[in-house]
Amino acid sequence: MSVVKSIYSWIVKYKVYHLVFWFLYHFSWWVVFKGGFTNAFDQISQPSGFVSFTSFIVIQAIGVYFCLYYLIPKYLIKSKYLMYVVLVIITIIVMASLILVPSIVWYYFFPLEGYQKFPIEELYKVFLHNTLPSSIGSMTLGMSIKLAKNWLSSQKKQQILEKEKLETELKFLKSQFNPHFLFNTINSIFVLINKNTDMATESLAKFSELLRYQLYECNEHQILLSKEISYIKGFIELEELRQNDNFMIRSEFSVVASNNLSIAPFLLMPFIENAFKHVSQYTDKSNIIEIKADLIENQFIFKISNTVDNHHEVSRDAVVYGGLGLKNVKRRLELLYPKYYDLKLNHNANQFSVELILNLEEYVAPQLTPYQL
Repeated sequence: MSVVKSIYSWIVKYKVYHLVFWFLYHFSWWVVFKGGFTNAFDQISQPSGFVSFTSFIVIQAIGVYFCLYYLIPKYLIKSKYLMYVVLVIITIIVMASLILVPSIVWYYFFPLEGYQKFPIEELYKVFLHNTLPSSIGSMTLGMSIKLAKNWLSSQKKQQILEKEKLETELKFLKSQFNPHFLFNTINSIFVLINKNTDMATESLAKFSELLRYQLYECNEHQILLSKEISYIKGFIELEELRQNDNFMIRSEFSVVASNNLSIAPFLLMPFIENAFKHVSQYTDKSNIIEIKADLIENQFIFKISNTVDNHHEVSRDAVVYGGLGLKNVKRRLELLYPKYYDLKLNHNANQFSVELILNLEEYVAPQLTPYQL
């Protein structure tokens, strides 16, 4: 096995496969031109035929590589199209002419019976019907392979750049959300300090747990759905501590905790934050937030609604049209679940609601490097 691997490495290192490619290409051409495999093989096995066949391989390979590694970078890539076309045509003619030289020399030193030199009319026919079409074919084939390879390489680089761009944008969106969450929560705890020290202490402890989860456990693009639900429950408990007596939250999480589905971290949080931020502030009736999460096979259904005060146009419009959180989550959905989500936002005079349906995939644990282990 090691011997085969060594031979393969040697072939790749010294580009020996190029010789194999050109041999097969020209042999195929001779099979067509000479009228069959047997005739082509018999012709090449003769000394004169072998010299001619070798000249095809060597001269055309040199001409093609001259075009690929000199003319294309110097003229085609620099948009000097006319000069490039002219030089390619000249190269093809020179190739087709030089291929005939070894045959002419051979006939001068080893003339066929009845000929003292290579006949001019035969030379013209071979040039016009053999070496010129063969040179055009080899040049076309070589450029096609090279340009196709360059195109595939360019596409691959473009895909890598697009992926890096999307990852950068996702990180930016996530970095925008983190300060948004921090400022809201710290402000809430600050208000509680003067009102209820015990409640502020409890809030700070819960906030510490959420922050630890956010900083250390959610650095991947996907996390377990069950972890995200646990985080949301903790956030709701934290928000409940600072609400007034008229506040009511109804939550129902039917998601099975043992499922192995994944979701993007903090994808649902902007909806929940907006619900708490823009919930109505009635003094004579209840201010209600309803949250429901359900899972049907791999389809995750998330619904949230909150009452709104019809007299506060600014607050209602902020929920529907503005807010950094909603803009970010919409953009993240487009990037992460372009064809696998359905988002509906509804509002009326008394209620704002969100329904999000996601098709989730199985969670794949990230591979740890030796350093991380």
